[in-house]
Amino acid sequence: MIEQWMKEIKKECSPDMLGMILIHNGIVRATAKNGGKVQAMNLSYDKAKLEKAVQEFKKKEGIAEIRAWINEGHLKIGDDIMNVCVAGRFRKDVLPVFQELITMIKTEIVSEKEL
Repeated sequence: MIEQWMKEIKKECSPDMLGMILIHNGIVRATAKNGGKVQAMNLSYDKAKLEKAVQEFKKKEGIAEIRAWINEGHLKIGDDIMNVCVAGRFRKDVLPVFQELITMIKTEIVSEKEL
């Protein structure tokens, strides 16, 4: 998926707007944030809220493209939780959007229950 996204973005985006592509691949850890053991995770998300967030962040200065995928359901240790890709002109444009979007997904869009 990530390799395909990168190929598509490089092909579809204006070279004037494309100087950086950042990728986030979140995976299920075996250890919880509190240090406890994790066996699995149940994950759901608000699809409409994700789409709205992606569309809003795409409007930011210097952003050429954003892609996001979330793996909904019962996830095992090592399974992908999400892939997020932010492409744009310069590091100063892309990094803040990348961080803010991932934070929003984790805090407002995704519901995780570690088991």
